[in-house]
Amino acid sequence: MKPRGLRAVGPLWQAAAVLIALGVLVPVLSLAWLALGEDLSHWSHLVRHVLPDAARNTAVLLVGVGVLVLVVGTGCAWLVTAYEFPGRRVLHWALLLPLAMPAYIVAFAYLDLLHPIGPVQGALRALLGYDSPRQWRLPDLRSMGGAIFVLGFVLYPYVYITARAMFMTQPAYLLEAARSLGEGRWGAFRRVALPLARPALAIGVSLALLETLNDIGASEFLGVNTLTVAVYTTWITRSNLPGAAQIACAMLLLVVALVLVERHGRRRQRFGSVQRMRPIGPLRLRGPLAWATTAVVASPVLIGFIAPAAYLVWETAKRLRLGQGVSDALLASLGNTLMLALGVTALAVAAGLIVAWSARQGAAGGGMRWPARLSMLGYAVPGTVLAIGLLTPGLAADAGIAQVLGLPGLPLMDLGAVLVVACIIRFLAMPVGGIEAGLARIPPALEQASRLLGENPGGTLRRVHLPLLRPAIAAGALLVFVDTMKELPATLLLRPANFDTLATWLYAEAARGTYEEGAIAALGIVLAGLLPVILLARTQLAQERPAPSAPDATHPA
Repeated sequence: MKPRGLRAVGPLWQAAAVLIALGVLVPVLSLAWLALGEDLSHWSHLVRHVLPDAARNTAVLLVGVGVLVLVVGTGCAWLVTAYEFPGRRVLHWALLLPLAMPAYIVAFAYLDLLHPIGPVQGALRALLGYDSPRQWRLPDLRSMGGAIFVLGFVLYPYVYITARAMFMTQPAYLLEAARSLGEGRWGAFRRVALPLARPALAIGVSLALLETLNDIGASEFLGVNTLTVAVYTTWITRSNLPGAAQIACAMLLLVVALVLVERHGRRRQRFGSVQRMRPIGPLRLRGPLAWATTAVVASPVLIGFIAPAAYLVWETAKRLRLGQGVSDALLASLGNTLMLALGVTALAVAAGLIVAWSARQGAAGGGMRWPARLSMLGYAVPGTVLAIGLLTPGLAADAGIAQVLGLPGLPLMDLGAVLVVACIIRFLAMPVGGIEAGLARIPPALEQASRLLGENPGGTLRRVHLPLLRPAIAAGALLVFVDTMKELPATLLLRPANFDTLATWLYAEAARGTYEEGAIAALGIVLAGLLPVILLARTQLAQERPAPSAPDATHPA
């Protein structure tokens, strides 16, 4: 027999979770309706003149970034796991630092650093004895190769994290058996460790490619016309919203393919209770080989974080040293960014708590759990696709509000409500996943005891679970806050008039070619982005501390 409170409160939690999950589907359904509601002439024009070039560029970019992140992420993960060399203890967490750098900021920094008359090429020409860029210059960064270079060295941590976690859980006896059968260290890695890590590698590469597909700033800065850039230019430059919606539908096919790859990789993961196995012991390297390994592992950190971060600090200090200070418009953009990030964080965490708690109640009572799975769909949808999908419902809601309340203009669009909804849908997966993981660690006996004492689900959540969920909620809130600060595509397309965030300010400065004040905005975004990276590094360090011996342990198989 169910307690009395469950009949009163349980359906309300379930209904709220269903509404939130269905809200995630609104932009996808609206996008399909908008794309299919137009005549076929738009489709024929896109197929002949727009999609071939954009799709080809997107495919080449995805393949190039996928190969680069796979090689760099897997190689660094194996080196810091299997070998001991100078600086290893620092590099194993420093390799996460590029996560704090949005790709458009790295592209912004390298466009100035690697300019033909910039500091890097100037120093190289002086070293080689050349006097001008006409005599010698590096290949132009504004190219497909430049985009692959920038995005690859920003996104490789997705593969590094998953690969390192898998290598750390592989028992040492497997490699020792391969060595006893005549394989060298490289052969044991290639024929034993790497095949076992394939599911983790598939997940990491899929996440990196989803971020590549979502990127608009780096691709446009570097002159690569991807599907995402084509959506933006078709909508904003050519004022062709149906055409942009049709390109966005083509992007959704790529998203579905990448999600299927990620799910296929996750399908291979299993968990079992087995005797604790001895992990891989790192082999100590000595002499020049050890220092060469240090240089190889440090290179991605230097390229993906240290060099662009040092550039931003230098440009910011130079501007402040010259007494130019920070403009009022940039301070207003900072205020807008914080206001938007705080609002999205509060609403996304509240929605995530409702969905995760409803899933917990559904699991306990045999109810539905699909709203929690559906609510995570938004993270896979690029920001440009979300923006187009939400525009039509937003305009319809504005028309209804104007008719009922007699308000002029577009109240929801002008107040930024549509932008807030887009960011909530985009990042709802973070609090849902984090809170679900936190709830899974809480023994059901605590909830059962609370219910036997007369508490309903709401009271049990408030008095028992919320105090225990504070770390999970704080971590999810931090991730949503920082990602909202970094979000460019949806903010660029849905922001109200005369409303700039740090990301859109930086985009405008880069488009004008004025790097000095844009560096200040970029540095602020990077400093905020360091917070979740520090949290992730601390988590990784905690996982590597020796655990107390126990007869049994549960680890990925």
